[in-house]
Amino acid sequence: MGESGGNGERESGGTGGSGTSELAGRFFDAAIGLLQRVRDEEAGSVAAAGEAIADAVAAGGRLFAFGAGHSSLAAQDVVYRAGGLALMNLLAVPGVVGVDVMPATLGSALERVDGLAGAVLDSSPVRAGDVLVIVSLSGRNALPVEMAMNARALGLKVIGVTSVAYAQETKSRHVSGTFLRDHCDIVLDSKIAVGDAELTHEGVAAPFAPASTVVTSALMQATMAAATESLVARGIEPPLLRSGNVDGGHEWNGRVMTEYADRIFFRH
Repeated sequence: MGESGGNGERESGGTGGSGTSELAGRFFDAAIGLLQRVRDEEAGSVAAAGEAIADAVAAGGRLFAFGAGHSSLAAQDVVYRAGGLALMNLLAVPGVVGVDVMPATLGSALERVDGLAGAVLDSSPVRAGDVLVIVSLSGRNALPVEMAMNARALGLKVIGVTSVAYAQETKSRHVSGTFLRDHCDIVLDSKIAVGDAELTHEGVAAPFAPASTVVTSALMQATMAAATESLVARGIEPPLLRSGNVDGGHEWNGRVMTEYADRIFFRH
């Protein structure tokens, strides 16, 4: 499977039979191919990111995740999540977390505002020794770039989840000319092609079917799994949450949140 939209492998010429959709099948194939690539090519980086998160947990540090626009979906997916680390907190920037802001285009505009990241970090509970995971598909806008720069200046370890292709094929929108990947301790490359669209179709002017959420969320969950493995190897019980929809889940979560209350900020 190639990475460039519009190649022959991504084109389709009609619908399949027996009530199936050829385009739907091609999207699954594309997503599976990307997942296989990040599994094989990013294994070392995922392990390193897991170790960094485990280091912070073991040392009494806190965990934060940030993403703007649709990149925020992958960040939110590891916060207050059944089966997830209770210490992962969302570093929210008002107006850029999702499409709830009106007009929705305001979120995209705020990503390009210089100085916003510094103001957010200065008013947040982050401190030296914490870990911040920054999710940004393109990594080219001022907000994620400055978030990484300022976080490292404050002594945080920064893990960037981004598509390196953007740094190779587009121009930065930050005054420094740099990308998110240039200011991270660890980079996880999602392998998503510029434009984030896996399919083309005759008669459709624009490429479509983005896979960045699928792949980025998988990278985030794989990193959490690596962190859990590292904690167990150190003899530390991972502070994991259980589903509130299984018997005993609420009681379990109450115990974990009480034990780690000073490192969990999404409940205050």
